[in-house]
Amino acid sequence: MKPTPISPPDAAPILAFGAHPDDLEFACGGLIARETHAGRAAHFVVCSRGEVGSNGTPRQRTAEAKRGATLLGATLEFLELDGDAHLEIRAAHAIKMAAIIRCVRPAVVLAPSLEENQHPDHHRLGRLVRDATRLARYGGVKELRRLAPHAIGQLFFYAVTPEAEPAGIPPVLFDLSEPETIARWTAAMEAHASQLRTRNYIEFQLARARVFGLRAGLTHAQALYPNDPLVFDSLSSAARSARRF
Repeated sequence: MKPTPISPPDAAPILAFGAHPDDLEFACGGLIARETHAGRAAHFVVCSRGEVGSNGTPRQRTAEAKRGATLLGATLEFLELDGDAHLEIRAAHAIKMAAIIRCVRPAVVLAPSLEENQHPDHHRLGRLVRDATRLARYGGVKELRRLAPHAIGQLFFYAVTPEAEPAGIPPVLFDLSEPETIARWTAAMEAHASQLRTRNYIEFQLARARVFGLRAGLTHAQALYPNDPLVFDSLSSAARSARRF
């Protein structure tokens, strides 16, 4: 089945992959809220329905994911792969993701980090998305020939927990100082009520954002980790840093 394009290629949307229905809201929802408020399109791809989670049914979690994406101004689709806690690294999965990349034609792709000390679906999905961004570029992949090749601008990894933050890669910090951004992000996290029954994930993520913000003299910030070196047009574009002399 050919995917339906969600926006014209020149809109340069953000494409974000999550292993579970709440990952994107908790890990990078503040950044998404800021980008969509600025007029940028965002599309979420969630690769399970939280079938083995300790709280919430797949039906509940599907509804929560739809609500969270709507609050962040993003569109959403579910990609049926191996199921929660059963994700395997397969070429066929990467090719399915590459088809989505060719359809959405994003400038930026977000995926969970490759660190292994986290839910196994997270780091496996990160590897699959990294492979998919390459396959999306290759015109000779027979399963993808119905869609034009597409090269993204940058792949960024996000970390759902501190343990998932990549070692040895300095984070790129995104300013979330606007109160409206924090309010929209918080509302999107609150949409996942089933996951808040036993742990305050909202306070946890806001505290992480506060710490990242303090590093850069901001009220809040969210971190992403580039897969490849960042390229700037001039030194003026790279003049701001987190170091406070």
